Amino acid sequence: MISTIPCLDLQDYRAEATTADFVDALGQALAEVGFFVLANPGIDAQLIASAYEMTQRFFELPLQTKLQYEHPDMKGQGGFTRFGREHAKDCLLPDLKEFWHVNRCDLESANAPWPAEVPGFRPAMISLYGQLDACAAQLLEVCALYLGQSRTWLQDMVIGGKTVLRLAHYPPVPAAAPPGSLRAAPHEDINFITLLCEATAPGLEIHSRDGRWLPVQAAPGQIIVDTGDMLQNLTNGWLKSTTHRVVNGPESGQGRLSMPFFVHPRPQVDLSPQPDCVARTGGRERFPRWTAAAYLNQRLQQIGLAAEE
Repeated sequence: MISTIPCLDLQDYRAEATTADFVDALGQALAEVGFFVLANPGIDAQLIASAYEMTQRFFELPLQTKLQYEHPDMKGQGGFTRFGREHAKDCLLPDLKEFWHVNRCDLESANAPWPAEVPGFRPAMISLYGQLDACAAQLLEVCALYLGQSRTWLQDMVIGGKTVLRLAHYPPVPAAAPPGSLRAAPHEDINFITLLCEATAPGLEIHSRDGRWLPVQAAPGQIIVDTGDMLQNLTNGWLKSTTHRVVNGPESGQGRLSMPFFVHPRPQVDLSPQPDCVARTGGRERFPRWTAAAYLNQRLQQIGLAAEE
């Protein structure tokens, strides 16, 4: 693994003797770096491999077939989103990717639009979503404890939330790609926390506090975790959302797949800086007061997935 970010082991949280140390290490990682690598996350390696196989099969389908599963009214939060439609906030160049979003409604609805052309797709994604969701619940519990709150403080906020599993496909970079375009331009995640299964190729880089771009690649059996803007807002910047990107790199002539799990709160959740966090970060509110729904809708407009209102 090439990494300059902390590496934690979730087994340390499950073991009573090392629980407190794990809480401190996780909190400091998100407060100082905004990223960490997690070993033993409880995600089945064979399930990840199966999910990637199903993802590859879907993206190999003809474009017209994939477009049957694109629903613009969902603002990219479910089903298929075509290549080049999304761009980073404050960047006019499109990201060189296409993706499929599995959302919580897909798990609960018998009428969800799963791709019939890939029979194993639905069971693999439902299982992976469930395992990532369980891991995320543990990590949110740890975050809450680090912040001096009750164990379920953050967990309660994500019940019924807009959490999505993104199946991202970065095809070989086309010769006609606009100069300067990247597979994913520099950005911050919008949500509470993101859990990222190991990608099929390198390319992820984080922007360090001293201005360097640092490559990060999880090893098999590990996931990468980072803070999103919503949690940064709620904690008044105590936990930091860090800029990252996916570069084209020497492997850009080959395809790349990744599977980030974006953990979102319910739309009604108030993301105003929490008073205890304001006190811990200088006594002044440094971030806006708004709901998760308003925050998400603004970002979807900024990245080209929702029309300006």
